[in-house]
Amino acid sequence: MSSDRQVKKRILIVDDDRALRHVLTALLRSSGYTAVTAPDGEEALEQLAKKQFDLLLLDVGLPGISGLEVLARLRSRNAAPRVVVMTADDAPETLLRAVREQAFDYVAKPFPPNSIIGVVERALAAPASSLPIEVVSARPEWVELLVPCALEVADRLQSFMMRLDADLPDKVRQSVGQAFRELLMNAIEWGGELDPTRKVRISYLRARRMLLYRISDPGQGFRPESLNHAAVSNPEDQPYQHMYVREEKGLRPGGFGIFLVRQMVDELVYNEAHNEVVFIKYLD
Repeated sequence: MSSDRQVKKRILIVDDDRALRHVLTALLRSSGYTAVTAPDGEEALEQLAKKQFDLLLLDVGLPGISGLEVLARLRSRNAAPRVVVMTADDAPETLLRAVREQAFDYVAKPFPPNSIIGVVERALAAPASSLPIEVVSARPEWVELLVPCALEVADRLQSFMMRLDADLPDKVRQSVGQAFRELLMNAIEWGGELDPTRKVRISYLRARRMLLYRISDPGQGFRPESLNHAAVSNPEDQPYQHMYVREEKGLRPGGFGIFLVRQMVDELVYNEAHNEVVFIKYLD
């Protein structure tokens, strides 16, 4: 581990659980990071005023000043660190406020302590120019977001969105999460052309008997007949025809996205231009 990493990557752990602070500190230091701790929000703010940190691991349920209040105060500061929220509170309101206040990631407690290393590495590896996710509506039954067209946003956003469905069976959550990720990646990569200054608009509606996602990208759309590189266009008697097309075009292996999404959700509908898609999962 280089000394450069040890000096530059400073992490502040804010949690009122002394044992967890000790474990995370030991893990991070053994991985080459400089780790500092604070037991509450007030001390965290004092530490942040004195020193510069690259990352903040922040519990929500702190005594006195809550973690969400610390997060809100950070937004007014220059050169604020990225923040990973850690909490056992899986209420949609908590999650959505964390997103609105620009939390970089969200970790549900309890979690295997060793997993925090991967979380930290992903947060620190993301481009410094990462643009924020904009929250247009934060009602638990109607969430609307504007998302930069950058691939690193997709993983973070899928993690956030799956937390909204924490009360659903794992099988339903997994199928919805995979479908959402596939369609979001298509919107970011093809519609937004990986230009982070362009935005994908996402709506999530939760009704008593269904989930509805609407994803609108900034592109011109596509013609379905042009998708000969995708499995969805294969003739019934040639289920792998698209793989030869992709090889001829020099495209990476794949092309099963829309085909798989149709197996995971109950309804999949595109607008006329094919730059906006709605999918529905019934809960009965």
